[in-house]
Amino acid sequence: MKNEILTTQRTPHGLARLACALLVSFVLVGCNSVGSKATEITNPQVNFAPGASATTGAAVAQQNSYADVVARVAPAVVTVRSERRGRAGQQHPFLDDPAFREFFGQRIPNAPQTPRREEGLGSGVIVTADGYLLTNHHVVDGADEIRVELGDRRVLTAKVVGSDPPSDLAVLKIEASNLPVLPLGDSDKVRVGDMALAIGNPLGIGQTVTAGIISAKERTTSGVGDGSFANFIQTDAPINRGNSGGALINTNGELIGINSQILSPTGGSIGIGFAIPSNMAKGVMEQLVKSGKVRRGQLGVQIQEVTSDIAASLDLKEVRGVIVGAVTSGSAAERAGLKQGDVITAVGGAAVNDVNSLRNRIASTAPGTDVSLTVVRDGREQQLKATLGEFTQTAQRDGEEGGSEPGGAGVTGEATGKLGVRVQPLTPELAREFELQSDAQGVVVAEVDPNGPAADAGIQRGDVIVQANRQPVRSGVDLNAAIGRTGTRPALLLVNRRGNTIFLTVRPRA
Repeated sequence: MKNEILTTQRTPHGLARLACALLVSFVLVGCNSVGSKATEITNPQVNFAPGASATTGAAVAQQNSYADVVARVAPAVVTVRSERRGRAGQQHPFLDDPAFREFFGQRIPNAPQTPRREEGLGSGVIVTADGYLLTNHHVVDGADEIRVELGDRRVLTAKVVGSDPPSDLAVLKIEASNLPVLPLGDSDKVRVGDMALAIGNPLGIGQTVTAGIISAKERTTSGVGDGSFANFIQTDAPINRGNSGGALINTNGELIGINSQILSPTGGSIGIGFAIPSNMAKGVMEQLVKSGKVRRGQLGVQIQEVTSDIAASLDLKEVRGVIVGAVTSGSAAERAGLKQGDVITAVGGAAVNDVNSLRNRIASTAPGTDVSLTVVRDGREQQLKATLGEFTQTAQRDGEEGGSEPGGAGVTGEATGKLGVRVQPLTPELAREFELQSDAQGVVVAEVDPNGPAADAGIQRGDVIVQANRQPVRSGVDLNAAIGRTGTRPALLLVNRRGNTIFLTVRPRA
């Protein structure tokens, strides 16, 4: 479940879009947008050479200036300007009606409007001497023309090799040789507290360098890169609009991230910026250069993190892993034998600590690959092997509760006093209303006591309680019986909310 509601905002196109929208109290701000379709390149020669450290660790610890590092890497960070033609203003269909025009006279203009030209600004990083660049997808999304401004003042036209919205990364190509290159570092070795420098062209004022530290790793934010595969490095090095696609480097002059977003109530930097790790950028770039698209593995499960209450409900010894809320029919997970309620604690021997780490680990693995899963089921650990399917982008639910709700002023469903809810059996009509399968089972929450345990746990009207303490629920009697066997532990409820299944824990009234 999401802990915050944020929105992604890109750098506006032209003066008409300079105002940034605010949602709730914070806004995620990307630094540009305008895009293009992938262009196929035949047999590209891309060499990702590791960067050589110019200074030793001891020297870095003692120095009070990063001028030498910046002088070495800054020429590889460029400005990316994108342009697209907006649509012309729409002429009202009634304007062609003679009677309509006769009534209003010449107050109605008839001339078609000229299409607007929308411009965007961002940054980019040269990663090969023959002209391959990394930038953000949102910097070039929808662009008709892209120009790259080099440090030596040359301006070259760029074409989009490939662009990947889920990761918010794009690869550009300019026709040039012997270009300065920013070597890729190993973002997995980055530690919280390390020094970091951000380089780009914020607000179009020219190349700028800012300094800070790595504030956190493996951050996720709603609304970033379509919310699909966020795995950000967080930094307090100031980042502003125009920095998108620019470089986040370590003190050895190696690229450790591509600056992408900021979290801000005003649209300006408040010291919370996000960069796409260089290891993720490298993997995406290699695929885009090779085929113009990115293929990702898919397991086929709905998952959520194991909380302390969920761990207590399942009698787990440790609070770790993710719990499977649903298994997609025909998916790799189903073929591997994964079941609803399983707790995945490791993939390929590497510990799974949260939903994001599992999702990105699976997504970064090629479809068709066999992966081993460590699973805890009914208190016993076991090993499963899954052959990954291929991820396909599907429509995302907006999470809003729509349509009519069950119950209402006249509902007389069965009350569950220990939870503070009133429920009614799930009928085929209600299943259709709540976008459930026709054979779905459970009870529908008709009323929720705002001061009861269920409300505290986040249960809402319209939720379908499918299980209680791992037992199927088909009536209020079933629900009460299962809750009565909870004892001192929290009750574990499996809830279907408009097609998405989640586990919730509730501490019943005595």
